[in-house]
Amino acid sequence: MAADNKMLGQFDLVGIPRAPRGTPQIEVTFDIDANGIVNVAAKDKASGKEQQIRIQASGGLEQSEIQRMVREAEAHAEEDKRRRELADASNQADAAIYTAERSQEEAGERVPSGLRTELQQAIAAVREAIGSEVADRIKQATERLSQLAQQLAQFVSAPPEGAAASGGGNAPQSEVVDAEFEEHGRRDQGAH
Repeated sequence: MAADNKMLGQFDLVGIPRAPRGTPQIEVTFDIDANGIVNVAAKDKASGKEQQIRIQASGGLEQSEIQRMVREAEAHAEEDKRRRELADASNQADAAIYTAERSQEEAGERVPSGLRTELQQAIAAVREAIGSEVADRIKQATERLSQLAQQLAQFVSAPPEGAAASGGGNAPQSEVVDAEFEEHGRRDQGAH
């Protein structure tokens, strides 16, 4: 886990304009030269803001220290695996909450009140599960929220007003249209 790593250096990429979650694109470049000098650069693609740091070896680690660190890593491998699973489950849960809330907001009044209530309860359950720090519980709560989010998706893509708002069982089914196609071009006739 990152908390167990040896800190070599730190820099902050500041001055990035506020943007919705998932929108900023940061390009990070690592370069290690023959002398063991590490150059790290981070650049925000939208604003062009860039920050970099150069890290030179300050003595390194002795062989005994390296061996000790390897032994500790092996001894804590199972714990690290659990921590990783918990972190992954929490991140997925957080993303599911964000997506569900955003989709619910986009759909607005098109979402039936029953589904809206179920979504709010599922979101609360996921938040509570995240607080429990039990990966299986988080995964189960997230799965339930994801199922409800799939139901919500039909209301996000539906027109604001219209027949689909009735919510009856006679909603039009998507029609499958068969199409014919021809393949043009040469096939690769390499080794078989």
